[in-house]
Amino acid sequence: MSAGGPAGRLELVRRGEPGFEEVRAAMVWNARKPARSPEVIVRAADERDVARAVRLAGSAGMPVAVRAGGHNWIGSCLREGGMLIDLSRLDGCAVDAASATAVVGPAVTGRELAAALAGRNLAFPVGHCGSVAVGGYLTSGGLGWNPGVWGPACGAVVGVEAVTADGELVRCDERDNADLFWAARGAGAGLFAVVTRFRLALRRLPAVIVRDTYVFALEEVERVASWVDEVAAVLPARVELSVILGTQADGTGRKVVSVTATCFAGSREQAQRSLEAFGACPWAGRALERTREGPVGFGALLDASDGVWRRGDRCAADTLWSARELAVVLPPLAREVERAPSGRSLVLASPAPAGPGRGPADMAFSILGSSYVVGYAIWDDPADDAANTGWLRAAMDRVGPLGSGHYIAETDLLAGPERVRRSFAPQAWRRLAELRARWDPDGVFAPFPRDAWRRG
Repeated sequence: MSAGGPAGRLELVRRGEPGFEEVRAAMVWNARKPARSPEVIVRAADERDVARAVRLAGSAGMPVAVRAGGHNWIGSCLREGGMLIDLSRLDGCAVDAASATAVVGPAVTGRELAAALAGRNLAFPVGHCGSVAVGGYLTSGGLGWNPGVWGPACGAVVGVEAVTADGELVRCDERDNADLFWAARGAGAGLFAVVTRFRLALRRLPAVIVRDTYVFALEEVERVASWVDEVAAVLPARVELSVILGTQADGTGRKVVSVTATCFAGSREQAQRSLEAFGACPWAGRALERTREGPVGFGALLDASDGVWRRGDRCAADTLWSARELAVVLPPLAREVERAPSGRSLVLASPAPAGPGRGPADMAFSILGSSYVVGYAIWDDPADDAANTGWLRAAMDRVGPLGSGHYIAETDLLAGPERVRRSFAPQAWRRLAELRARWDPDGVFAPFPRDAWRRG
């Protein structure tokens, strides 16, 4: 169906029309589809469509939500009522190798961007899961690859084009509309504008990427986590550490803790030197498995992640920043992993996943701890929904007192009304409220509070 008028024609489908349910379900990557439903879904072809859609929603009093790739675990783009603007056709990607910049649309996936850059010897801190579109990823902060050197992905956004609440297309950077630019780098699903283009500062593609992994029995978690805390303090910034509590991928069903060091180096020799402290693990003799991979390309890194989070799975996730060491946070989560109803569920942890320091003050994204954990429930059968979502909430509640906040891109906003506020530093939260009042005084864009996601 189309909406006519002097502003042009929009491709849209309304609730109750033939095909609406199929379109609504396709808005969410997760096989666990929320019951929430907008009144109308607009499929935009370009920024002009976005502007027309926002003006139409404003005149009709319909709150606006936005979808780029639909990868959010709770399907935050699906609100009850209002208009959903689907940006999945805004997938342009133009790379300028001479200036090491790119202009990309919100629907470009991390895998697509990495592939476009690799042939030019360039890179960007895309997300660990290659199917994630950059729109939601960058506006939520972006915890991506090589954080010790590259930092959070939103820090490499040097400009955006956005449609505001009055339907105007504006350019934003550190000089023009700087306050909206500040919000666009971290506000996530609560952003009071629609970003239609990102201008990115690119990085040099590391000459060598290597991975080194130890796998231990899960009961070794306390000593392994203590060692991770120690070795993280001495490894070079080019080495990214990750810890997974889950099930060993050998068919035995054994619960394990695996530790992977991914090194982004300029040469094989530099990679070898950078991983010396990791290779000297005092518990190496107790490892069930040790693997070394490399050199590998970005595509191989993304392949490994895509094998864990597969389209068609039923998934739930929740996050926790903490100022405590992993040796304190991980043991209670290991006990929860032991009793997980699905063998595919896991906990992912990382020291300093956004790089060193507390985060820059010129963006809404907030680094709220020195360590970070994400719990993932992954299962197949809809009959097991309650068991798996219940397990995840109980597991994350168990370590909740150890936390200092959440990551807005992945946390379970339905688990409690405080989750949104605790995803931002206090000063950032206050500034977001002030800017929303200034840029969207009539509430055209659906807000953050939990009641914006009614009906599950």
